[in-house]
Amino acid sequence: MAEMTAKGEKPEVLFWVGCAGSFDERAQKITRAFVKLLNAAEVKFAILGTEESCTGDPAKRAGNEFLFQMQAMANIATLNMYEVNKIVTACPHCFNTLKNEYPELGGKYEVIHHTQFLNQLLNDGRLAVEGGGFKGKKITYHDSCYLGRANGVYEAPRELIQKLDAELVEMKRCKTNGLCCGAGGAQMFKEAENGKKEINIERTEEALETGANIIAAACPFCMTMMRDGVKNQEKEDSVQVLDIAELIAQAKDL
Repeated sequence: MAEMTAKGEKPEVLFWVGCAGSFDERAQKITRAFVKLLNAAEVKFAILGTEESCTGDPAKRAGNEFLFQMQAMANIATLNMYEVNKIVTACPHCFNTLKNEYPELGGKYEVIHHTQFLNQLLNDGRLAVEGGGFKGKKITYHDSCYLGRANGVYEAPRELIQKLDAELVEMKRCKTNGLCCGAGGAQMFKEAENGKKEINIERTEEALETGANIIAAACPFCMTMMRDGVKNQEKEDSVQVLDIAELIAQAKDL
């Protein structure tokens, strides 16, 4: 963003990478896949790079409102300095925080999840997709809590899967009745309470019951939890966990 501004240019959209997309080895693959798609669609985008800090979501969910506001205010100052209007992110946690919690602190932006943006690019004819290697494969989609129930985004990810000529098979708990993967609300960063079963194992079992070859996710937190669940069930050889951006990129051989 700094380089683009120095040249007197403005991006069509700012890509908010997020902590997971920047530092988590698995989530970095989602970031790369999404960027390949943005380039294929000739979208002029920018990132903040080292100027991007955590949105403050984990601090807020863990109850540290003071730390959240410190992180948020620093980010808002940076975004407003660059006169950012439109933000796209592949993380529903960043999406929810930027969209719903930054406005009252002075950060008012149009915030879009990457599945919505990709769907928009396809519908506008800026990006084309063929079924590729996914034709006839069974794919089940896990609804992220912050994308689904918190923000009502259910159709964009599903429309993208259907554009792959794949068979979308729903879990018994989906959409408004979806089951959390167990990572949200800062649960990702602590040990689970005592109980009979880890919640991500329960959710993975529901996904495997569909008979799907691929579990599609749209959140780096969900990705971690569902992959751990698949490993627990010793199904890594037969079931893949992939982000929607990765599915579309693979179908395009990017």
